[in-house]
Amino acid sequence: MSFFYSSFYHFTLKFLIIIPAHNEEDNLSFTLDSLQRQSFKDFKVVIVNDGSTDGTSQVIQRYIGQDFRFETVNLEKSAHQPGSKVVNAFKNGLKTQDIANFDVICKFDADIILPENYLETIENAFKNNPKYGLVGGLLYIEKNGSWVYEGNSSKHHVRGPMKAYRRESFIEMEGLRETLGWDNIDSILLENLGWKEVVLPELHVQLIKVKGIDYTIKPADYYGRYFYFLGLNRFLAYIASSKEAMKSKSVSFFFKIIKSYEYCRSQKLELKISKKEQKIINNQRWKMLKKKWLKM
Repeated sequence: MSFFYSSFYHFTLKFLIIIPAHNEEDNLSFTLDSLQRQSFKDFKVVIVNDGSTDGTSQVIQRYIGQDFRFETVNLEKSAHQPGSKVVNAFKNGLKTQDIANFDVICKFDADIILPENYLETIENAFKNNPKYGLVGGLLYIEKNGSWVYEGNSSKHHVRGPMKAYRRESFIEMEGLRETLGWDNIDSILLENLGWKEVVLPELHVQLIKVKGIDYTIKPADYYGRYFYFLGLNRFLAYIASSKEAMKSKSVSFFFKIIKSYEYCRSQKLELKISKKEQKIINNQRWKMLKKKWLKM
């Protein structure tokens, strides 16, 4: 990494925010309102309307008409594949911009509410810490009238709905992978390149789409496909499957995950990561396993 930052980052950083949106007419205005309320103002928003059939387009037009910082890209509906759909929309928004004009590249969801100091706090984190490559807050969901920590991932992992990348780190890792598991692949690749992923726990981001339900519960087929497209070898995939089965307190859940994983292997479904990246991911997972489970 280059360390010319100390003099350069006396200036304000410029943010590029890309928001994929499919049928988000009920949620998008909350997200865009929270951006307009930000204490930090130097940003550009590209809303990618991914084949919406509801009033999403009309919501977008309202903001474009009143705020020069907002733009849109209209797509025909992309294939509904977990992970790949949202990244495909993100990439279509990204290619309309020259990222050399920006210092921070953000991928935000269309159903979140950001605290008013979100971008300002992210900017300060990047300016003061030249090794930070990916920064974000913590995700909260509504349950029984209160906002509670979503709890679907480590508190040290920046969740997919609110990613902010330093431009240099984003370029070094060659952007996002159009696959299930993309929001873990990015973290692993950045760490391997020497960048840090940092969660700022004081930043509470509200996820508004799934009020009052536990959306973290996913079927076995999802996990099997996820472990496959993450590039895990059979041993690590089986270990990860057993972990999910223990959470569900179901032996059958383990075998269902394995069945899905093995099906993907038998079909030799295309991975969106290189052999080198697959090795990096497996090495990182093995390191985590030794540290957490084997105490090595």
